[in-house]
Amino acid sequence: MTRPMPLAEFTRLPPLLAASIGDGLASALDAVADHAAPTHRFLRYGWFAAALAAYGGAARTLTVVREGVPVLALPLVPLGPSFLRLAAVPGCYWPFRSFPAAADAGAEAFELLLDHLGREANALRIGPVYDGDPALEGLRAAAAARGWVALDRFVAESFLLDMAALRDEGIWPRNSTLRKNRFHEKHLGEHGALDWRFVAGEDWTPAAFDDLADIERKSWIASRTDGSDAKFTTEGHGAFWRAAAADPVIARMMWAALLRIDGEPAAFSFDMNAGTLKYAIANSYDPRVAKHSPGKLLYYRNLVRAIEDGITTVDWGAGDSGYKRVIGADAGPAIRDWLFVRRGLPALAGRLLRGWWRRSGHAAPSPAVPDAA
Repeated sequence: MTRPMPLAEFTRLPPLLAASIGDGLASALDAVADHAAPTHRFLRYGWFAAALAAYGGAARTLTVVREGVPVLALPLVPLGPSFLRLAAVPGCYWPFRSFPAAADAGAEAFELLLDHLGREANALRIGPVYDGDPALEGLRAAAAARGWVALDRFVAESFLLDMAALRDEGIWPRNSTLRKNRFHEKHLGEHGALDWRFVAGEDWTPAAFDDLADIERKSWIASRTDGSDAKFTTEGHGAFWRAAAADPVIARMMWAALLRIDGEPAAFSFDMNAGTLKYAIANSYDPRVAKHSPGKLLYYRNLVRAIEDGITTVDWGAGDSGYKRVIGADAGPAIRDWLFVRRGLPALAGRLLRGWWRRSGHAAPSPAVPDAA
C-alpha cells in the first residue's frame, strides 16, 4: 500500500538560473527595476535610453533570469580602446550610475553574471555609486567568490538629511527660520508677484524644461563656468533629462520646485523622488535677486512639501559648500568609482594598478573600504 509523500520529503532542486546577452537595451530592464529597491526603480529602460541618446554609445544588455523571471539586467557600453575589452555601465552621473537588481536576486545570480561577463569583457566600470548600493555589493561579493579583483577610488562624501527626525521634532522649520524667511520673502516680493509651484509627472513639458534652462543661463553656472555642468541647457545635460521624462514612470519621480517673479523663472530646485527618499540633484537662481535668498526660500518650501508627501530622507549628493550641514544634513555613504577585473592575467594587472586607480580619485576623508580581493 502506498502513502502520499509529504512535500517536505521531496528533493528541492535549486532554482534554475540562466544568463544571456544581446544587442541594445533589453525590455527586462523595466521588469527588474520594478522589483528593485524603491530607491533604484528609476534605473529603467528609459533611463539608459536617455543616456545613450544624450551621451552616445551602443549598448548591449546582460540579463540573468531565475525560473524565467529577470532578476539582473546589466547594460554595457564599450570603454576605451577596443583591444582592452573594457565595458562600463552607461547612465547619468546624477544621482549615481548603477544598474537594476531585483531585491531577491541572490548571490548565485551575481556570480553567474560575472561568469558570463568574463566572456565579454576583461573589466567592468561601475560608478560613481554609493557604498551599500545593491548592485555594487552583489558584484563585490561575487568578485570575491569568483577570483575577480575589485578596485575602488574615492569620489566624494554624500550628505543625508533625516526628514523623519525633523518631523518628530514637531515644529520645523523653527520659528526663527520662518521669521527670516518671511523677511526675505517680503523684500523678494518688491521685485514682482511671487508664484511658487511644483512640477512633476505630466507637467514635464518642453516649456517646463525651458524654464529651468533659462534660470541656469542667468546663474553663476553660465557666468563662472563653461556651462557644461548645467542640468537643463542644450550646452549641458538638458538632452538627457528631456529624454528621460518620456518614460512616465521616471517623469513621476522627477520633481521640481519653481519660483517665478512677475511670470519670469527666477529659481528652481530639482529632485528625484524614489519611494521615501528624495535625491536633491540641482538648484539654481537668478543672481538679480540673490540677496533675498530665493533658493533658500524655495527649498524650505520644498522640504515642507516633502514631509507632507511622506519623504523620510533627502540625499543631497556629493560634497557640501556649507548649506547642507547648516540645514541639518550629516555625512552619508561614500561615493566611489569601481573597476571589476576578471580573474587571470587581467586580475594580476588590476592588482598592479590598484594604487594608480585610487590616486586618480579624490582624497578620502576616512579610510578606504577594505579590499575585495
